[in-house]
Amino acid sequence: MHYVPAALELPDWWDPWERSQRESGRSGPGVAGGSTEGTLRCRFPPLCPSGRAQGARPGRGEASPTSASDYGMKLPILRSNTEDQILYQTERYNEETFGYEIPIKEEGDYVVVLKFAEVYFAQSQQKVFDVRLNGHVVVKDLDIFDRVGHSTAHDEIIPISIRKGKLSVQGEVSTFTGKLHIEFVKGYYDNPKICALYILQGTVDDVPKLQPHPGLEKKEDEEDEEEYDEGSSVKKQANKNRVQSGPRTPNPYASDNSSLMFPILVAFGVFIPTLFCLCRL
Repeated sequence: MHYVPAALELPDWWDPWERSQRESGRSGPGVAGGSTEGTLRCRFPPLCPSGRAQGARPGRGEASPTSASDYGMKLPILRSNTEDQILYQTERYNEETFGYEIPIKEEGDYVVVLKFAEVYFAQSQQKVFDVRLNGHVVVKDLDIFDRVGHSTAHDEIIPISIRKGKLSVQGEVSTFTGKLHIEFVKGYYDNPKICALYILQGTVDDVPKLQPHPGLEKKEDEEDEEEYDEGSSVKKQANKNRVQSGPRTPNPYASDNSSLMFPILVAFGVFIPTLFCLCRL
């Protein structure tokens, strides 16, 4: 279920449940799958017929007070399908920490998907904030521009588990009382925000992926190459400092020269008495 934070009316074509069923040729309740990122949604009202994706649109008593912005409507969003542009072009923000309270009645595995795009700032360290789920910090120091650049879609995908009244997320466990609190925490740089979000019952593998970003792939490849080069340099230095194995070099001081010295000693022993006798004559 997508939450569309911006205070905008959705266009007529934006009924992802009907569109996904039409595209896939399927019918009946449930969460639709597909190759496009826009197919994994359910229509409003809050609960889908299957109960697999849950929630409601913010700004209708479900969230703390926020401000809406459609500043990004004039920008094309990279990595996003045409149908999903509006999700990243619009946003809600607040000058203080804000959040949403979402009821979840069924136990099971869920995935929280948070959608972001930086459409205003053109450099990093201009907007940085945290995200908390029921008090657990699940995203620390989120700098959207630093992650993906300007006007580029970015999703934070957070798997959670709810069982026997306990919420498990990123190795931490807390008591769960039937509501998931998603908070966007004010940091030192500008205001926290959210473009869109949804909660899906399932696993990370069920979440559609964003389109590839050549710039990001190149950056990751460069980082991998740097790590490889650093590793190679360390290995080369270790090889340089390592004593090479192989046959030992003969030790010149270890050889036995006693056989060469014996004739010299004999000659010296004979010469001294002879010299003494000649001197007495």
